Amino acid sequence: MSDTTTRGAAAAPPAKAPAPAGPPGGGPRARLAAAGARLRGGDLGVAPVVAGLVVIWTVMQILNPIFLSSANLVNLLLECVPVGVIALGVVFMLLVGQIDLSVGSISGLAAAVTAVLFVDRGMPAWVAILAAVALGAAVGWCYAQVYNRLGVPSFVISLAGLLGFLGLQLWILGPNGSINLPFDSWPVTFAQLAFVPPWLAYALVAAGAAALYWTGRLRAAERRRADLPATGERTLILRSVALLAGLGLAVWYLNRDRGVGWMFVLFLGLVLAAHYALSRTKYGKSLYAVGGNVEAARRAGIDVQRIYTSAFVLCTSLAALGGVLAASRLAAANQSSGTGDVNLNAIAAAVIGGTSLFGGRGGAFAALLGIVVIQSISNGLTLLNLDSSYRFMVTGAVLMLAVALDSAARRSRRSHGRA
Repeated sequence: MSDTTTRGAAAAPPAKAPAPAGPPGGGPRARLAAAGARLRGGDLGVAPVVAGLVVIWTVMQILNPIFLSSANLVNLLLECVPVGVIALGVVFMLLVGQIDLSVGSISGLAAAVTAVLFVDRGMPAWVAILAAVALGAAVGWCYAQVYNRLGVPSFVISLAGLLGFLGLQLWILGPNGSINLPFDSWPVTFAQLAFVPPWLAYALVAAGAAALYWTGRLRAAERRRADLPATGERTLILRSVALLAGLGLAVWYLNRDRGVGWMFVLFLGLVLAAHYALSRTKYGKSLYAVGGNVEAARRAGIDVQRIYTSAFVLCTSLAALGGVLAASRLAAANQSSGTGDVNLNAIAAAVIGGTSLFGGRGGAFAALLGIVVIQSISNGLTLLNLDSSYRFMVTGAVLMLAVALDSAARRSRRSHGRA
């Protein structure tokens, strides 16, 4: 080849690169295909929990037709709240790869403090409740200092707290061992007798569906501006309509009895707030980063100690709030408050709902789904007049299955390069 030919070839203008394609469509088919790919890659999400809940409800309804009655479902949702709030705090701990075994004792201590300040000392109920929750937050802060400064494992710290705070609870309650809350006080009324008016319940459902649509639309617009895949308009509408229809039907069915309890609305509000914090804020991303790889998070500039401290404080604060709600639900605080299976049920609910014991995976809705599963088992077996031994065995089997699914999903994600 001649020199002239070589120079001519070199001087030829390069072929124009194809214009970058816009973000792929986000229609229903594309979303279903993406969901299937995630499931095959080990990202199971809430699918196993929802499937398990359907199976449990179907079996319980076949064995006892009262199970899915509106009256029983109203009771079931209210019974979910105290331990569900505690489980929501456990989710924050598990996300950073830690665990708190003392949440039950902290909830019992908070119940005792509330009862003593409100009944024995005559303080306003809201002051007693704030003091109990503040005490829980202080406990979490102390836990975090011991963990961050001394390096004592959270398992050991919380195990010591389990024993110590149980003893403190017994000491606070005194020789009587029980304090009854006035039935006409607003905490007891809120937990037992306060229900959302039907018109307001439907309005909240409509507002929730509208909020889902508009937040989805804003997020889709942000992703399109960044030339990223975005959810299509039709999918956003279908998702909002499905939420409106599903929740509307649920509210209608519950309103055939007493309706939706305000205490459950409080729990749902806490779950939604936690979900927003975990999925839409820098703080939430930092939690997942610390739980996924502490050293990588530290090198990325995340204040790891601050994240650990916040997780401890949130966990113990929500445990204290759960204890206050439990005392209000029972209209009493006694020596058994926070004992028994409260600890295990709170941790099991977070894990069964989809939060990984290995850290870095899960979400706020894990607490809601997990506690509904556990409480459904307990409620159904109670309706069948079976003793607690069966409940423990069935709950243990479900917990083992959840952990096994999590471990299998981790291996699948690792094999697909997503771990």
